[in-house]
Formats: sequence, structure tokens, C-alpha cells
Amino acid sequence: MHSWFAKSSPLSLIYLKNTWTIILSKISSLSNQLIVLLAAASALGPAGMQILLPAVPVIKETFEVSNDIAQLTLSLSMLAIAFGTLVYGPLSDKYGRRPIMFVGIAITIIGSIFCWLADSITWLIVGRFIQAFGGAVGLVLARAIVRDVYGAEEAARVIATLVMVMVVVPMLSPALGGELLDRFGWESAFVVVAIASVIIFVFLIPGLPETLNDPVSFEGIGSMLKTFLSLFESRAFCGYAFCVTFVSVVFFSFISAAPEIMVSVLNRPPTEYGYYFIMIPAGFMTGNYVARHFGRKMPIDKMIRVGASATVIGISFAIALQLAGIHDPLALFAPIAIATFGNGITLPNAQAAAINEFPQYAGSASGLTGFLQMSVSAIAAQLVALIFNGTVYPLLFLMLAAAILSLFLFNWGIGRC
Repeated sequence: MHSWFAKSSPLSLIYLKNTWTIILSKISSLSNQLIVLLAAASALGPAGMQILLPAVPVIKETFEVSNDIAQLTLSLSMLAIAFGTLVYGPLSDKYGRRPIMFVGIAITIIGSIFCWLADSITWLIVGRFIQAFGGAVGLVLARAIVRDVYGAEEAARVIATLVMVMVVVPMLSPALGGELLDRFGWESAFVVVAIASVIIFVFLIPGLPETLNDPVSFEGIGSMLKTFLSLFESRAFCGYAFCVTFVSVVFFSFISAAPEIMVSVLNRPPTEYGYYFIMIPAGFMTGNYVARHFGRKMPIDKMIRVGASATVIGISFAIALQLAGIHDPLALFAPIAIATFGNGITLPNAQAAAINEFPQYAGSASGLTGFLQMSVSAIAAQLVALIFNGTVYPLLFLMLAAAILSLFLFNWGIGRC
């Protein structure tokens, strides 16, 4: 019914270009050019992970493997990001943000080349794990650096800009991945990621200062675990961190299952996924704008509650449309765009609030939050593949459960339940 949207490649690419222009205009308006570099670095890992999404059904056919095996190229990448965030935070608290950032990006380049040369699903999965482990560095250190440079209130608004880029750019990357798949084959996606990583690495050499003023002692795994335990002792930190975690489960569950649903449930070609998916970042950007605009006018906890509630409403609307028999890509993607509108409000505020609970351990707090966010999302993504029954209902009900849980845990963390 709405195939004109997906088949009209020039129209979709124009929208993609306009969206990117909006992002750049918001970044360039900031006086501190450090934000530009941090935004690029933070988006690198998730973009590298999601650029391959339209190719998952093709990879399944190329290597003649089942859907759940092909899905490991995504879920294990998310797990790698989770472990990376756990490691990079404490290391940066000890050795500084700058050297750890360069190490992580170098690992991303190596992993991307590994994927490009892979001749089996096993080696592709290994390469994806390496690539994602390296790409995790920007997710952690961008937030830690912002907390080093800015005060608590300003950090929340700056992190909103970072989150917009680190989520929206990866959300748009499936459209690029679809074009690369159609024109050059799925392997070309890794060439693009490797080139982007090299460019970011080169620009960071003169552009990234060391922002850590008071290094924290790091005496190995025991010291790291002790720091993490002290973070978990804070009910407020747990509430904010788990809110981030389950809001992220909503997003990653959707992106892990949507390509297969487009092909096997909605009977659309893989290349169409990227174009319908553009609605998802549009929703997130709108929510992020609300978070930035009202950041000084509305208490941070109220912002989180409003965003989490909008996510629940969007997913509920999607379920209602499916139950009404409206099985169309727009009937799925448009309500989920409402859910990501809520994500755009919730994520930057909850992330900033979690890190602000322990400013002296900004790297560790950011890393632990990222670990929870990506590890639980990885489990959810693989679970979605295992429970897939040829309909959208397992996905949507899992997303709804995660959204409700995020709201409940947030309220628990601030003492509302």
C-alpha cells in the first residue's frame, strides 16, 4: 500500500540528507568543538553495528545458516560493546580519556578489516565482536569527558546532543547499509566503517585534549569490582541506570527483529527496511529536541517520567493496530516512532542523572551504565530471535514489558514505589 515510500530512493535519500543537516546544525551551534569529535566517536560503535542490519537476511542465505545464527552478528556485537563499556570506563579513570580513546578506535579499525576479509559466518562473528568491542570506547568516554568539562546541569543538556548523534546516526545507518548492500554487496559496509574510523582517529589526534584532572587508583579487577559495587549500593544510581537499560532494550529489540519481520512477515525486500526505519530516528530527534528545550524548565525526574510514559503509549498503539488487522510497515514503524520519541526524552536525562550520582567515578559510572544497557539489550535481541513465531507479537509484547519495567525501576530508584 505504501511501497512508494520505500521504492522512491531519491526521496528517501533527500530525507536522510536533510536529517543529517539538522544534526550538523545543532552541533555547529555549540561553541565547544570538542562536542563534534565526541559525537563522531560515540556514534562509531553503534553505527558500525547497525549498518549491517539490512544484510542479515542476505548473510543468512550466503552462509546457509539459520536465523538465530545470523542474528549472532548483531547480538554478540552488542555483548562486545557491553564488555567494552565495562573495561574502558575504569581504565580511563586511571590512565586518562585520551589514550584509551585511541586504543578503542584502533581496535575498531582492526575488527572492520577482519569482517571485510571473513569467508565464513564464524570469522564474521569474531570480526564483529572485535569491531564492536573497539567501538564501545566512544560511548563511554564521550559521556565521561562531558562530565569532566561541564557541571551537572550543563552536562545533561550536552549529553542530550551527544545522545542524539550517537543514536540518530546509527539509526540512519541501515539506510546507508541498504544502499551499500544493493550496489556493492554487504562486505562494503565494513570498508565504510574502517574508513570512517581512520578519519575520526586522525582528527582526534590534534582535537582531543586530556580532560581527566584527578586520576583514580586502579589496582586490577578487584579494584574495578569494588567501584562497581559501591555504585550498586546507591538506589538512585540503580534506578537511573536500569531505566536506561530497559529503555534501550525497547530500541535494540526492535532493530534486531525488524529486518526479518520486513522480509518474512510483511513480504518486503531487505533494502526497504532502511527507508521505513528513517521514521525511528525522526521520532527520537523530536524527543531529544524536547529534552534539550525543556531541560532548564522541567526537573530531570519529571522529564524521565514523561519520556518513559510516551514509550509505553507508542508500543501499546502498535499492538492495537496489529490486533486491528492493519499489517503494514507504516502501522508498525509509525507507532514505534512515538516510542522512540519517548526514548529521546528519557535516555539523555537518565544517563546524565546516573553519572551525576558519582562524579568522581564518571568513567566507571558511565561504563557500568553502558554495560547494563548493552548486555541486557544483547540478551533481549537474541531472545527475540528465539521466540520469533512468524508474527510481530512476541517482539511487541517484549518491548512493552521492557518499557513498563523501565518506568517502574525509575520510580523505585527515586523512592516513588
